[in-house]
This record gives sequence, structure tokens and C-alpha cells, in this order.
Amino acid sequence: MSNLFKELKNEWAKHTPNLAHCAQLLDVLKLELVHVGFAGPKEAAKSGHNEKLQTSREMLEIAVEHSIKVKDYPAYERYMAQLNVYYYDYDKFLESSPAMHKFIGLNLLYMLATNRIADFHILLERLPTALLLHNSFIMPVLELENYFMEGRYNKILQAKKTMPSEIYSNFMDMLVNTAKEEIASCLEKSCVKIAPKQAALRLGLKPGSPELTELTQRRKWSLDADGNYNFANLHAKPVEVVPANDIAEQTLVYAQELEKIV
Repeated sequence: MSNLFKELKNEWAKHTPNLAHCAQLLDVLKLELVHVGFAGPKEAAKSGHNEKLQTSREMLEIAVEHSIKVKDYPAYERYMAQLNVYYYDYDKFLESSPAMHKFIGLNLLYMLATNRIADFHILLERLPTALLLHNSFIMPVLELENYFMEGRYNKILQAKKTMPSEIYSNFMDMLVNTAKEEIASCLEKSCVKIAPKQAALRLGLKPGSPELTELTQRRKWSLDADGNYNFANLHAKPVEVVPANDIAEQTLVYAQELEKIV
């Protein structure tokens, strides 16, 4: 496992690693990880097994980042679940990983970006208060959660540029898209009509940009004669047709049946 891991580590350390080659190495290393297995307390305490666990943990950290780069989010969830075992269950036997807080913050951001708020708070409960208040990887994510819950979506759009690690950018894109959808829903409910420039400003987009066009088409926004997005049709409720004749016939049938009973 050591030679393959060194090859993976060296490849991943490059400015532009070969993602396909890293995927092949990870496939082989995953099988090796199964042979190493998840140790119990006694096995984990042994020095030889301790080194294997450290190597496995570092391999999983690379696997998490690789899955984000290739946008394989089911794989990300699997790797992160395995990595949490090393962070929380083996913390008494292994030295803390230098990247631990970065990956914990990353996972919190993923829960927020996928709107899994309950899971987000379950993860928070496992963390000490001091970490929540002072850690540079976790504090920004907590601020994002406050913005999201308070409806301050413009703050989320601005925060994208101030994330503590480049690896956060992918999940920030997901969160920004979620925020834009929420802003669009608010515009539909609070405005009868709005100028395209104002709508683009609220959404943090450029007027006439492909992103704005895609959003307006997906949400079925249409321009009126004055050149404004008109939401009147979106507010209109469909007219319900009451089948009066059918109801009258059924009522007469019920009345006849009641007369027979009496």
C-alpha cells in the first residue's frame, strides 16, 4: 500500500494532478483499505497498525478532495463517512490530522449547500464550543448558515470570495445557486413586476447574462409590454370548475335513498 500511496500523494501534490490516474490509484487503494480494515481499540493502539491508520486517513482525505474535483458527490459522502471514523473514533490513538478542521468545515458546507439543515446541526453537536467560535474553517460556514436562515441571501453571494480554502468553492457554487433560487422565489411573491436590471441586481447576475436567461426560462418569467418581468400570471390561481350538475344529481339520489330507508 505504501508505494501506491506515495505515488498518489506525489501526483495529488502537483498543481494540476492527473485526475484519471488518481482515480485508478484510489480504486486499488480502496481494496487495500478493506484488507487493513477498521481496527478496534486494542489493534489501533499498536504502533504498526497506527501507521497504517494514518496512511488510510490521509488517503481518504485525498479521496474526498478528488471526488469534489470530479463532482462525484455520492463518492464524496462515502469517503467523508469513512473519514469521520478516523476523526472521531480513532482520535485517542492517532494524532490530529492537520487538515481535520478543513474537512469538517467542508462537510458542514456540503450539508448547508444541499439544504440538509438537520444533518448540519447534528454535526455541530459533535464539535466543542471553542472550535465553533474560533476556528477559521468552521466560523465562516456558521455565518453562512445564519445568513441562509435569516434570508440574507445577498451576504451568501458576497461570501463566496472569502472562503478559507479553494476546495470550498464547489460547494459554495451549490449554495449560491440555492440562494439565487430563494431570491427568485421571494421576488415572485413580493413583486407584481420588476425591471430586468433590478432583478439581475438582486440575483447578483449581469443583465442579459446566460445565467439570468437560463433562470428566467426555467422559472417561466415573461416580459410585458413595458419590458418588465411580470409575475401576475404566476400569482394567478387556476379557476376551479365546480361540477354543479353532478353534485345536484348525487344529492337527489341520496335524498331518494333516505326516503326509502324512512
